[in-house]
Amino acid sequence: MQNESWRPDAIDTTVPSVARMYDYYLGGSDNYESDRVACEELLTQVPSTKVLAVNNRRFLQRVVRLLASEYGIRQFIDHGSGLPTQDNVHQVAQAVDPASRVVYVDNDPIVLAHGRALLDENDRTAVIQADMRDTDGIFGHEETVRLIDFDKPVAALFVSVLHCIPDESDPAGLIKRVAERLAPGSFLVVCQLVSERPEIRKFVTDFMAEATGGHWGRVREEREVTEYFTGLTILEPGLVEVSTWRPDNDLAPVQQTDEWIEWGGVARLG
Repeated sequence: MQNESWRPDAIDTTVPSVARMYDYYLGGSDNYESDRVACEELLTQVPSTKVLAVNNRRFLQRVVRLLASEYGIRQFIDHGSGLPTQDNVHQVAQAVDPASRVVYVDNDPIVLAHGRALLDENDRTAVIQADMRDTDGIFGHEETVRLIDFDKPVAALFVSVLHCIPDESDPAGLIKRVAERLAPGSFLVVCQLVSERPEIRKFVTDFMAEATGGHWGRVREEREVTEYFTGLTILEPGLVEVSTWRPDNDLAPVQQTDEWIEWGGVARLG
């Protein structure tokens, strides 16, 4: 668990953070009491949440490995990356090709502090503090400009983050805006929390909005996530619950419950 005496400037650790809650579910140590309490309370109503987080992380790792090894992608922008953990995007991509370059984007100052400490010796990777909705700011950031050549294919990742964006911020519009700025042959990786049960959508949306002080969007329905991919070429097996997206083998763990799931897939541009 996080050293409670270590608090970066301007951090209110009494308010749970989505990034730190995710870290707790993954067995990390960069979280505080408020995060742990919120996580445990959430589990009482949606007990599959921890398994869902683990399966989502494995999906991210499989996608990055596939894009790097089979499609030759060497540039990644990870929107809403969260706290560093094991087998991060740069580690997976650079295991395929050490020249791979990664920009992590998150608005949590703790992510920035921990990420920079982790990546100090890796000049092909950067962490920037930004709102994932600020496409101009992200694409124009000095670290992004240093690492990413937008004349070549890029993989833009939005993995388990769009449920943090409220409807008025137009998550579908964000995906379209990013897609328009990427070169042909680029990829979009998108998934978010969904539920086909109205009571689950309402409970989780209300709980997380209150717990995080409004830093939350909405648990959506599968049909809404499908709209993010309008006009895009979706790789097989299409849009699915992410533990079933190209599993490593028949014994790979799959989501066992369906009160809510991570739903999405991968699209190729051009």
